Amino acid sequence: MGPVLSRPGLRAAFAGLAAAGAALALSACSAHPEAENANLIAGKQLFVQKCGSCHVLARAQTKGTTGPDLDEAFQQAIKDGMPRSDFAGAIHGQILHPSRNGVMPAKLVTGDKAYDVAAYVAQSVAAGGKDTGLLATAVKQAGGGKPAVEKNGSLEIDADPTGQLAFVTDSAQGTPGEITVKMANKSGTPHDIVIDGKGKGDVVQNGAVSQFSADFTAGSYTFYCSVPGHRAAGMQGKLTVK
Repeated sequence: MGPVLSRPGLRAAFAGLAAAGAALALSACSAHPEAENANLIAGKQLFVQKCGSCHVLARAQTKGTTGPDLDEAFQQAIKDGMPRSDFAGAIHGQILHPSRNGVMPAKLVTGDKAYDVAAYVAQSVAAGGKDTGLLATAVKQAGGGKPAVEKNGSLEIDADPTGQLAFVTDSAQGTPGEITVKMANKSGTPHDIVIDGKGKGDVVQNGAVSQFSADFTAGSYTFYCSVPGHRAAGMQGKLTVK
């Protein structure tokens, strides 16, 4: 999802992609609701993994700050009475052909996957409320894992593997002394781990590990990701040393 879905841009996109949106709507409203729901579930999972680190979408619980807030971007179009089938066409076009002046790579997803993402976003933007049924549990909530516990001077607090802007837990425990703080990042979204006054690991992605070592006395410390926008989106937690 490129950072060009401004309201003026939306109007132009809708005009040029209405036919694609209509076709997508017809395919989505099939006689097989189970398949339709499966497509939306896949679309949500892919959106969170591929787009959530850049965009806010309330129903997907993503809080990215690099690109536009998608709920906000579509509000005026909804007030103007534009059908969500047109949204799907415009979004699909953005996925395949984002602005050359933006930072989003073209074709983050392609084929049926691109249609699934477009269908989910079109249904969800500025819709209010929360996803229900299977959609509600399609993506595991980030940051809600058990506290990370230091063992023999090593403390591992991994980044969320789906690319969400969160660590796998927002709580960690350790004992006084030298601790090596590690963060494995299996996702393609770049992250690091930092504790002010103690250290800063490298920015890593795709399976690499960010780490640093420091001496800790008893107390509370905040660990966070220093990549712009990530901490503001909630990628931080508390380390208790005692």
